[in-house]
Amino acid sequence: MVLTAMRGALGFLSRLPVGHTEQAWDAFVGTPAAFPLAGYVVGGLVALPFLAAGLLPAPVVTAAYLGSVVLVTGVNHADGLADLGDAAVVHGDPAERRDVMRDTTVGVGAVLALGTVLLALALAALAAAELPPLVAIALVVSAEVGAKLAMATLACIGRPSHEGFGSTVVDGSGPRQLLASLAVAVPAAVVAVPATAAAVLTGPLVALAISGWANRRLGGIGGDAFGAANELARVAALHVGVATWSLFDMPLGDWGVLAWTLS
Repeated sequence: MVLTAMRGALGFLSRLPVGHTEQAWDAFVGTPAAFPLAGYVVGGLVALPFLAAGLLPAPVVTAAYLGSVVLVTGVNHADGLADLGDAAVVHGDPAERRDVMRDTTVGVGAVLALGTVLLALALAALAAAELPPLVAIALVVSAEVGAKLAMATLACIGRPSHEGFGSTVVDGSGPRQLLASLAVAVPAAVVAVPATAAAVLTGPLVALAISGWANRRLGGIGGDAFGAANELARVAALHVGVATWSLFDMPLGDWGVLAWTLS
């Protein structure tokens, strides 16, 4: 059941050739913990460029990372961020904002949201590329798990605004499923604590902020909120992780990850 749910999650969260079956989809939408489980796979793949950290210039590693994010995850979640960006600049009631999100026209809110997040992600990756490779990889993986944990959090605490992906995932989920999702994310959090722990925990905090905003402005969450949560949590988690490492973990040196793990 768990492996089937994870396959369904990877089919939705990535462009990996895992196949798309109704059984996998049903298992996925009923298992919020599948989100962070898939985060380990996605995070491991997009972290591969950081194996070259210290060997190649940091901007080259950063560009390779950004490219890998697009290749592995596609643009589905970025589209959700763009739609929320357009909704954020609209003056109107929740129904009017949701109408704007369904409009295929790209507005200034979408451009600003996508541009800001892409620039912020590039800067975070550039900072990570200056760290020891093991540290950078741990932070990138934990940021991806944190991003998927943000989506799981929305599934467990969110209030759907309308029928669609959001209501499908939210129905039947609750605090117990959130605890399971948090438990799944623990390994990513303890690899290089406190840096990776801070990165992972950033995800649920971003989800809480998005849920609160969506409840007020959109009447609840929909599929676009999940995509936006993924993109915003990834960039926030990576910045928080790099900053925490710089403030607290740097004295451990190149083998800081292993030192934390074995201590």
